[in-house]
Amino acid sequence: MNLVNNLIEWTKTTFSPLGPLGLFILAFMESSFFPVPPDLLLIVLCLNKPESSLLYALICTVGSVIGALLGYLIGYLGEIAILRKLFSEKKIKKVHNLFNKYEAWAIFIAGFTPIPYKIFTIAGGVFYIDLKKFVLASIASRGLRFFIEAILLMLFGKIVVSFINDYFDVLSLAGVAIAVLIFIWYKRRKKKRRK
Repeated sequence: MNLVNNLIEWTKTTFSPLGPLGLFILAFMESSFFPVPPDLLLIVLCLNKPESSLLYALICTVGSVIGALLGYLIGYLGEIAILRKLFSEKKIKKVHNLFNKYEAWAIFIAGFTPIPYKIFTIAGGVFYIDLKKFVLASIASRGLRFFIEAILLMLFGKIVVSFINDYFDVLSLAGVAIAVLIFIWYKRRKKKRRK
């Protein structure tokens, strides 16, 4: 736990002084290889300058999507060899099954929830998910996540920080559940129209 706290502290002290550029770099790194999420710095910047919260969310989203493309490229070039070095066979199989079944939905879910996004960006390249779907799902999920955080911080300030810390996982999973239900409803409606 001490190692994790040290890494979080190092991330704050390294990237905070860089402001929006630090946020972009952190978001970029986190989507392809770095373990600390950019939400930490997004919160700090939004609290310091609430009027720029939406701009920070945009910077975070753009950095994250570009970083996701690097993750995709790493996976595409390194394929299974890299995944086997980074993750267990069980995790690889689980992600592969998700990709085969849901493609872009797997990216959306990983981008919006606390699931480590880099696993999915690298796996997206390994399993040759359609690049257009990959980018659109990344923009939608990361944008949704970062803009919701930024808007809440802009409107409620420090009060919402503990709420985000305590309930983000639950809320993001609930959001995903709603998105999945909408998707299922849409697919069923589409089938009925065909019949």
